[in-house]
Amino acid sequence: MGSFLRLFATAFLMLMLIFSTGMVAEGRTCQSQSHRFRGLCLRKANCAAVCQTEGFHSGRCRGFRGRCFCTKRC
Repeated sequence: MGSFLRLFATAFLMLMLIFSTGMVAEGRTCQSQSHRFRGLCLRKANCAAVCQTEGFHSGRCRGFRGRCFCTKRC
């Protein structure tokens, strides 16, 4: 009985280790309001194009007032 519990605990620990490494792989995402985007942000593609000229990876429209926020990994 003792060897079964030891085997079960080892297998459980290995499974937890395997599944936890997949969850930690993502990094944080930082965002900043675009300085060059003018007008209302209605399309994500337009915002992302302007953000890429500012050195960011992507961008998205946010808020009621339609502002463009640029995003990148921190």
